[in-house]
Amino acid sequence: MNWITLKSLNEVYHHGQTKTKATLKKDSTIKSILGTRELIEVGDSLISGDGYDEYYERYHRDNFLAYSEFLQLKGFLKPQTRFEESDIKVLMDIDSKMQSGELLEIRDQMIEAEESVRGVSSMFFKNEKYLLNKDSLIDAVKEVLGIEELADDKDQQYKYVLECQDPKAIVLCENLDFLKKPSKPRKHNIELWYAGGKNVSKLDYVNLRGLPVFYSCDWDYDGLFIIYPLVKKKIPDIKLLFPSAESKSIKATDHKSLWQGHELIKAFSGFNINSFPNEYQEKIRSLIGLDHWIIEEDNDLIKMVEEQF
Repeated sequence: MNWITLKSLNEVYHHGQTKTKATLKKDSTIKSILGTRELIEVGDSLISGDGYDEYYERYHRDNFLAYSEFLQLKGFLKPQTRFEESDIKVLMDIDSKMQSGELLEIRDQMIEAEESVRGVSSMFFKNEKYLLNKDSLIDAVKEVLGIEELADDKDQQYKYVLECQDPKAIVLCENLDFLKKPSKPRKHNIELWYAGGKNVSKLDYVNLRGLPVFYSCDWDYDGLFIIYPLVKKKIPDIKLLFPSAESKSIKATDHKSLWQGHELIKAFSGFNINSFPNEYQEKIRSLIGLDHWIIEEDNDLIKMVEEQF
């Protein structure tokens, strides 16, 4: 759902109707309530039904008010604004963590690294290509991060590090999420690295300083059978952390890394399910059977690391 749809739903709530637009009728949220008691199409207008106010107050009103306040405050509320709701949530999360100071170190490292659009896209959005050709969203990301420029496509050779006073272990993370919450890993003397998912070439030059090194990732096909083998070729001694979180349905979460269609016994570059310890194999087979995955940031990072000692 994009900002145009969010505004239209708000117009129906306050004025009882809104002008029908082609983009609205294609929106999945509009489709789900159109023709019900919540929302009715009359001529070239969408009209509120008997249950619309209750529906809007329950699912959208508070979110819309928060989004509108944020976009207005940041100067992003323009006639041409087309941000997706998920994009607004990401921008708000980045801004909140910048305000709290949680992202300041990462931001400074991004500036030093002359980070690219693809790199930032991989850090905060669905994948490294998500931000491409979305100039307004790129400008908004730069604004909330306080970065003047993002480089064009390039071979990024910079890793991001959340340092601590006296590290007892290093954890390389597939995603940036754990690095955005610095207090816990620092309290437990865990140094975190982020290299950008599949962008592992920079790991040729790492110095482990004699510390044990672990890998944290999404437990899905890409995380376990594509990215982890690439990482292990660069750092042979790295150990995969066993997840602590509950799994979630791939279908229900609209996840894109699927188990189906892959022969796991003959997986990527000769790295197959038998390459994992028995306990890990059992967990993976269970996930495949359920068609589930485990999201990296749902895990308890400290618990996963401490179980390795």
